[in-house]
Amino acid sequence: FGIFTPKELADQLGIQAQSIYSGLQNMSLYSVQKLMTRLMVKYAAERLRPILDKSPATISRAGISISGDDSVIQRIGKKIRSTYRWYSGRAKQVVNGNDLMGLVLTVEGVILPLHLMFCSKQGRGNTSKPQLLVKMLTELKELFEQEGIDITQFPLTLDSWFASEPLRKELLLLGFKKIIIAGKGNYIFTIGGEKDKAVAWKTKLDLSECEWATDTPVRRVKAESPTFGKVALLFFRKSTSRVYYTVDG
Repeated sequence: FGIFTPKELADQLGIQAQSIYSGLQNMSLYSVQKLMTRLMVKYAAERLRPILDKSPATISRAGISISGDDSVIQRIGKKIRSTYRWYSGRAKQVVNGNDLMGLVLTVEGVILPLHLMFCSKQGRGNTSKPQLLVKMLTELKELFEQEGIDITQFPLTLDSWFASEPLRKELLLLGFKKIIIAGKGNYIFTIGGEKDKAVAWKTKLDLSECEWATDTPVRRVKAESPTFGKVALLFFRKSTSRVYYTVDG
């Protein structure tokens, strides 16, 4: 919002800065996290309303989607809260640090952070990452419903780490029907009556250029998986390699 200190926030709101400082002294970190989530949901709702009132074509061009992923921040200190041993994709090894689960909303090329939580390996808050993701999406769904917006109409994109049938069923029960997940090479798919691993399909299928208003070579096919059932696979070229997404819905 372009505001970096409590004093600037007080000036923007037209209130005394001391009242903000007094209020912050009585707030827990849990309350601050809740406050930030509610602020970002309200801001996101303001960006979404003018778009959702327009035609389906205009909504599609806005490129609205919700993305979830976790990221490890490496820590040297051993007394920092919620610091455990996590595998870091950036470091390509297990490191000591904080694992943060985040959800962002993309609209018209602008990325808005909506929710952020620490992953834990101890205590009563020790929840698996898929369970934590569902919990965060449930909270966001309820907050956006208070703003009159149904976020389950937007595509939900996830990393391949989250690909599992139990999580897929929970997301469908929550209302999300457009689920896009980065695919792994060892997944088995049946395409046109032939069964093979995704890594083999990536080399077998020809990619077409100049489709869907993009210069990226791409191919979309119907497939069936013993894990995910009937899905659409979107293969495309990225730099010198071929990657794909599984699309549910």
